[in-house]
Amino acid sequence: MQRSLFAFTTVFFSVSLAMAGEWTSLSDRDSLEGWEKLGGGATYVSKDGVITGTTGEGKNTFLTCGPYSDFELEFDVRCDPKLNSGVQIRSHQYTEETPQESKPDRMREKGEVYGYQCEIRETTNGENGCSGNFWDEGRRTRWLDTTANAEEKQAVYKPGEWNRFRIIAQGDRIRSFVNGTPIADYRDDRDASGFIGLQVHAIKKGTGPYSVAWKNIRIRELDNDEKVD
Repeated sequence: MQRSLFAFTTVFFSVSLAMAGEWTSLSDRDSLEGWEKLGGGATYVSKDGVITGTTGEGKNTFLTCGPYSDFELEFDVRCDPKLNSGVQIRSHQYTEETPQESKPDRMREKGEVYGYQCEIRETTNGENGCSGNFWDEGRRTRWLDTTANAEEKQAVYKPGEWNRFRIIAQGDRIRSFVNGTPIADYRDDRDASGFIGLQVHAIKKGTGPYSVAWKNIRIRELDNDEKVD
């Protein structure tokens, strides 16, 4: 009886771990059920497994879901070369009007989004700030990681085409890959959990409309000490 109980417990524990580490699709239906739009006037539609965001009036707009803590996130994205975009992870909304940390005389409105943003954009120089780098949206407003061989790594992103992104957030370590090439690898302990957000960046009046599309979005939650290469 004791041996049977041990075997059952072992099997149950193994199945539980497998379920905890299973991939979950976030873009497999023609609806935005489970997502919430925050911020500006951009619009989002989901069709044939593709979520498309199109610029509108107002501030940056985010399509959000979560929260998530430790996870591996993958997606394909195609962004208009004239548009700046990104994906928020472990992010939040201000609950009240709050001074921006990097510039205290600028007040962030209640409801504005802040947190880690994985950049999606075309770049024309070799400086830090390529696709796959992380920007602290609405808070410290600076790059959180430095990239060795930045110019070489920027070249892996294909403007106007589908690009494959992979993001791993585990404890205070955050990593990214673009089209299989490692980009960011840094540590920051500000946010251990928060929502994911698909960003449509604000544009100047009289320009656009521009669009950014995501497909094959999937996520699996991780244990803090799980080894992920």
